[in-house]
Amino acid sequence: MTWDAPKGVPSGVLWDGAAAAPPRTSNISALAMIVAVIMLLIYSGGWQLPLFGEKADESASGLLRVAYLPAYALAFFLMLARPWNLVRVTLRQPFLIILMGVVVASITWSIDPGVSIRRGFAVGCTTMSGLALAARFSWLDMTRIIAAVFALLIVACYVICIAVPSIGVMTELFPGAWRGLWMEKNSLGGLMALGACALWAAALMDRDRSKLWLIFGGLAVGLVLLSQSKTSLASLMLGLMALGFVWICQRGPALGAAATWAGVTGVMLLVLFLLLASDVFLGILGKDATLTGRTQIWEAAMRQIEQRPWEGYGYAAVWDDKSGRGPLAWIVHDAKFTPQHAHNSWIEQWIGIGLFGLAAWGLFYLQAMALALIAVFRERGALLAFPFLIVFSLVSLTESIAVIYNDFRWLVFVALAAKLAFSDRALES
Repeated sequence: MTWDAPKGVPSGVLWDGAAAAPPRTSNISALAMIVAVIMLLIYSGGWQLPLFGEKADESASGLLRVAYLPAYALAFFLMLARPWNLVRVTLRQPFLIILMGVVVASITWSIDPGVSIRRGFAVGCTTMSGLALAARFSWLDMTRIIAAVFALLIVACYVICIAVPSIGVMTELFPGAWRGLWMEKNSLGGLMALGACALWAAALMDRDRSKLWLIFGGLAVGLVLLSQSKTSLASLMLGLMALGFVWICQRGPALGAAATWAGVTGVMLLVLFLLLASDVFLGILGKDATLTGRTQIWEAAMRQIEQRPWEGYGYAAVWDDKSGRGPLAWIVHDAKFTPQHAHNSWIEQWIGIGLFGLAAWGLFYLQAMALALIAVFRERGALLAFPFLIVFSLVSLTESIAVIYNDFRWLVFVALAAKLAFSDRALES
């Protein structure tokens, strides 16, 4: 649309008043995206090892806990931009509301109420940060934000591993394996597996910067290989297969039907392979039959769950219990070593917030996966969401990454799950 030229503009020249007006809206959007990037960088935890060294322990360090307060403040800033959208996004996640309610309720029966209160507050802020992203940004903008965060982390990892190998490269447990900005190699490999999928999804969605995102995606793959984490490599391959599946399905109905048939067949064959030749699969991953002691933790944790199956022991209260009489003491006795967490997101919910919390998490997860499958055939954002959720699902079987406070992966999971139920059309209405 054009308007008559104002005074000072030559007659006969078409004048686009919208273009000539100060780009206030775009400036606000750019500021919001910068705020989101900084917030996600804080939640990534990539600053802990370089600043505090290997002894950094968030559970025991008040300084580390305080360091996350700016992230909460930035999330609050994003919430203020569109508060009504935040309400609408939240109301579309009934199971998440119930899950957070159980977390709060668990304080009343926690074996350490102080810990559950503190960490319950932190997981609530982390969850709200994810909802704020879904309420504020479109699929394209959210993809750009996540891709930019990974690009910055990738650059920092290469710099610290090459320039300061005493920090970025492991020397004891796995000599020569890169760990980048985190405590151990699996953290680097797991995050970069997600990063490669997110960056290549951005290359498909953000055509203006597709070459840039492709390059960074390749660099993320390089970090997965340098981490020497076979589990992360398997996650990467699965994530890229999921990305390819979405891309093919969105090329047309015929290709979508063929890809769906091939995908279902492939999943069935993989399940049969795992059931009939699990030892071969574990050998490929370099794991033993106990999954590096994980099955011992699971068995020991399940024995403690049997004592309090309905309510659990309180949110995040089990693994730092030093009383010598609580569930951790028995888990250590049965497993023969001291674990840091349950190494399984499902067992983690059960032992912490009981059967009701486990059910709420399961329903929230199923809602997200169902919406992601629907989005594969109708929503461009599935290029980002579906591969992430697939990799998250795999990792959640051997790591505690669901309903975790101050955690980048949980925040992004919440953001994607919420965005799948709150489309760009709903955002603009």
